[in-house]
Amino acid sequence: MCERPRVISVLSSLLDRVVARNETQILAHNHSSCPQKMTVFHGFKAPNISIEKYLERIFKYANCSPSCFVVAYAYIDRFIRQQPGIPITSLNVHRLLITSVMVAAKFLDDAYYNNAYYAKVGGVTTAEMNRLEIEFLFRLDFRLQLTVRVFESYCSHLEREVSLEGGAPSYQVEERSLQWAACGLDGANPQDKSHEKQRVSLLCSYGGS
Repeated sequence: MCERPRVISVLSSLLDRVVARNETQILAHNHSSCPQKMTVFHGFKAPNISIEKYLERIFKYANCSPSCFVVAYAYIDRFIRQQPGIPITSLNVHRLLITSVMVAAKFLDDAYYNNAYYAKVGGVTTAEMNRLEIEFLFRLDFRLQLTVRVFESYCSHLEREVSLEGGAPSYQVEERSLQWAACGLDGANPQDKSHEKQRVSLLCSYGGS
């Protein structure tokens, strides 16, 4: 079994903080002009499994490359920026993760499992997995391509988490990109990093299931 990549713990820690902050904001805005929108990604209650354990499960059974988790992070950021009224919360973060990782694997990896398999890994039905994928793709306007520069900008933010061992200041930019009605990472200046460049294929189409 492959050793768990560091991106799992870093990404789960980041999303935990984003969820906590967004849910605090939702409570503060309760009965205001910013009601929370419900989507196909929302469950009636939060799953019992933590974000970290859920990501570990996806990595263990989906056999996708570590790069997929960085790309999935970028897709979720892009998703939220295009739907600022849909914050990441405990009700939707798990479905967003399984969907974004599956889409990233189809886009990046040479071999990947089908939707029925990902549904079992993610704890949803195949029909629901299909709906989640279609909804996710349309909400992204099928914009799945990431340039090397954009990929590296997300890597640099996540790597800063590792170097600072989860210190609060390093969350500032990433949390803003994923918070309710907040901007993304377009203005970030990526550092010059060459590792994993080969993992980012500049593909022009999406491989269907």
